[in-house]
Amino acid sequence: MKKVAIIMGSDSDLPVAEKAAQTLDDFGVPYEVHIFSAHRTPDQARDFARNAKAAGFGVLIAAAGMAAHLAGALAANTVLPVVGIPLKSKNLDGVDALLSTVQMPSGIPVATVAIDGAANAALLCVQILALADEALAEKLERHRREAAEKVLAKNAAAEARFNH
Repeated sequence: MKKVAIIMGSDSDLPVAEKAAQTLDDFGVPYEVHIFSAHRTPDQARDFARNAKAAGFGVLIAAAGMAAHLAGALAANTVLPVVGIPLKSKNLDGVDALLSTVQMPSGIPVATVAIDGAANAALLCVQILALADEALAEKLERHRREAAEKVLAKNAAAEARFNH
């Protein structure tokens, strides 16, 4: 199975990135966590992206706030899918990071999830990897069924309480 890279611009991003790691753990998907800044360590970020495919990665997650150039910097240096997680900040609540992550120039796509949407970023990575892994696809289908069952149980409880 291919690995997922979880890359963040700063260790202050770790609490959000951990949600992606937990989701990947839940599906048994191997991953590595790295801290590379698009601005402070551009050479290391570029080198990681350029070598990611040969190193066994199938998808990269980039978590960054404010200017949030990390996802784009990685995407510019690899043909692997890059999933960007814009991070909430105290200044603009993450809207700046959302716009920076989602507004990529034509030809260098970054799939972008919600602000602090690390679990969905990991799930998107699982979906991408599941295209070539039937066992992983089955885990995803089971996950969806279990989520639906939880909602339906809550619906039944609400109906029993309020619908007379």
